[in-house]
Amino acid sequence: MATLRQLEYLVTIVDEGSFTRAAERLNVTQPGLSHQLQALEREVGGPLLERLSRGVRVTPAGRSMLPHARAALAEAGRATMYARRAASVSSGELHLAVLYSISAGVLPTVLGPWRLRHPGVRIRLFEHRRWQDMGQAMTAGQADVAVGPLPDGWEGAAHHIGTEEFLVVTHADDPAAVAAQTPNVRLSELADREWVHFTPESGLSDYLDRACAEAGFRPRIAVRTEQAPSAVGYAAAGLGPTLVPANTIPPRFAGAFLRPDPPVVRQLTGYTRTSPDPVTTSFLEALSAHAPLMPAHIGRRLRGSGPATHRAQRERP
Repeated sequence: MATLRQLEYLVTIVDEGSFTRAAERLNVTQPGLSHQLQALEREVGGPLLERLSRGVRVTPAGRSMLPHARAALAEAGRATMYARRAASVSSGELHLAVLYSISAGVLPTVLGPWRLRHPGVRIRLFEHRRWQDMGQAMTAGQADVAVGPLPDGWEGAAHHIGTEEFLVVTHADDPAAVAAQTPNVRLSELADREWVHFTPESGLSDYLDRACAEAGFRPRIAVRTEQAPSAVGYAAAGLGPTLVPANTIPPRFAGAFLRPDPPVVRQLTGYTRTSPDPVTTSFLEALSAHAPLMPAHIGRRLRGSGPATHRAQRERP
């Protein structure tokens, strides 16, 4: 059976791209490193790495084994931490995998009160552009808990948080906002506009493209950005409408926002590879209690009537 040491050697050789550099990093002799890799290759029944004149090449068998080796090492590294904090949540470190938009819109409100209750727990964030990439990272053991849409076929523990709603954001004097008698808008009414879009690498681009496609058009692009807060700023400045999670719109927002009809939503889940320990459980409870899926300052305007209620006005401090 493969040992953790052998898996660590394999991962380090691949990361360093060289047996020599890997041996230096691990503080072992190069013959000892090679011996352990050969023992691992005998265990799996074939070569995992190919030595080249300039570095190494990972074989198909090595590529298949590598993500599982990384996951095993990540789990082993957290085993001691889990044991130390199993009795309480007074100390330790919580590793969180999140989408960029959730990091901007949800986490500040949640982590503020949570850290007041658990000041000894450090937080390490792993931010991702797409929920698919985050799911793969969690499979490889990157973090204790991930926050976002649940990956298809996820076999670990999952804690449903709620439904996050997307809103159309635009300039305060946008004709669509001024003329509206309700806080709703059909995206087809904005088909002739140039949009504040997102970079192809951003998962938010998928939501915008899909919503527009369902409304029967492909959005023309005025500017692309990677982050929801930046898109909100560009839309408020008059570059065009955009589509963002409601919780990324700040309280003192000088633009306008409208609810798409039909609604655009995504389900948020906190999910883990294994049963959550006390630290993770306390964080998931905080998510359920404090996650701003529909912030109060947004909800109040959307519940009103007439354009003055959903067309944002500058709020007094």
